[in-house]
Amino acid sequence: MTGVVRFGGKRELLAQGLHWSGASYLLSQLGGGLCREGQPMNVINVLLVTYSFPPAGGVGVLRAASLARYLPAEGIRLDVLTTRNASAVGTDFTLLNEVPTEVNVHRTVTLDLPFGIKKWIKKLITRGERSAATAAAATPSGKPSFLERVLQDALLPDPQVTWLPVLTRAARRIVRKRSIDLVLITVPPFSSVLLVAKLRKEFPQLPIVVDFRDEWLSTTIGLVSFGRSERARSVASNAEASAVTNATAVVAVTEAARRQIRARYPREPDSKFHLVPNGFDATRLRRSAPSANPRPDGKIVVTYVGTVYASTEPTLLVQALQSLPPELKSRFRLRFIGHIEEPRFRDALLQLGDMVELKGYLPQHEALAAINEADYALLITHDPLNVSAKFYDYIGVGKPILATVHPGGEVRRSLEKLRAGWWAGSRDVEGIRRLFVDAAARGNSLHTAFQPDLGKIAQYERKVLAQRYAALLHSIAGRQHEGGSQAPAAQPAGTGE
Repeated sequence: MTGVVRFGGKRELLAQGLHWSGASYLLSQLGGGLCREGQPMNVINVLLVTYSFPPAGGVGVLRAASLARYLPAEGIRLDVLTTRNASAVGTDFTLLNEVPTEVNVHRTVTLDLPFGIKKWIKKLITRGERSAATAAAATPSGKPSFLERVLQDALLPDPQVTWLPVLTRAARRIVRKRSIDLVLITVPPFSSVLLVAKLRKEFPQLPIVVDFRDEWLSTTIGLVSFGRSERARSVASNAEASAVTNATAVVAVTEAARRQIRARYPREPDSKFHLVPNGFDATRLRRSAPSANPRPDGKIVVTYVGTVYASTEPTLLVQALQSLPPELKSRFRLRFIGHIEEPRFRDALLQLGDMVELKGYLPQHEALAAINEADYALLITHDPLNVSAKFYDYIGVGKPILATVHPGGEVRRSLEKLRAGWWAGSRDVEGIRRLFVDAAARGNSLHTAFQPDLGKIAQYERKVLAQRYAALLHSIAGRQHEGGSQAPAAQPAGTGE
């Protein structure tokens, strides 16, 4: 079941029974035509498919929310297809309020499980993967239990695969009724890529763009995926291969991820693979510079925003902080804002005692305000390819970053390129210890030691990136209409239904 969520304005014309073409004509007569620098813009109809969308909260919705906010000003008439009841860490209605009234949001039901139950199932079916001893203890034979095997087989490539039947029917209907020129599918959840082959079979010439917010097969599947068995990896590999083959274009958010995905499909043209990074929204941020004066209590506040999970697990950070001299430990106050996925991560952080505050999930505007109150922003990642969304909010706010990162990873390169802070290897306990010793020694000189490259940072503003994305979508749709390129022929999905 789907429905158009209407908030007034142009959507009210639909509520009054006018077809979109008639509504568009009427609005143009009222001065609602789209122009850039006085020149009329060709309008294309784009369907954005995203599992999570405001008012769902969390960093996973920000890319889709920013596209919905800014693409309509770039000659794109946007429909969004999403779920009505997706599980999420929280809600953030301020993000929904920023979606323009002309964006039509189609919400469908899904059989998604509540957030807490889904995390419990994930813990159940992955509990044997951390060590052979744990696996052996799961059952007398050391093999997964019957329940574990059923869950692993039924929920691949991820639990959100239950949305696929409803998603497919709704997408087909919207493409026809709304005269869609291009479909943009953003993942994760990665099961949404299964839609590509289904649409390609029915609409052979329809441009389809797959937007990978995270690289899947080299990193995410091993760090945070629901199932990491050989069968899970095989299903994921087949699903991605089918999607990439049937897609018109593939977009990644880091150059390293783009190269990694592209390398897996040497028969595909290099022109199919594109880069549009994540970014920050300057309209939601209050940029601040480090203070030249110490806090009255002498504390150094270091704030982390985001989920704590396998890719950001903090155990070695905790070990490094515990090795600091007592007088140095007492100067730091670490604040963690966001969901903590596993009890073992929470237990590790609580070992820091008075050094740490666990705030839980906060809406984005409150989380951004908390970053402003800090002396440093904290970034933890073991991922060599992906750059978490929080990194861009950190650089947008203007706080110096203390980062424990993969030493050969994309985050380290970005930190150095933008002069956005200081880093240590995420597995280097002594390096992390020195990172905090140096932060304490920096003291009142932080405002002079921290000299970010503001010109380069400005390139990551979301409105700028949305304009870049819009240009790509216009180019793809234009080539298709002109017959300059042909959409790929339908290829088998590889995963079945």
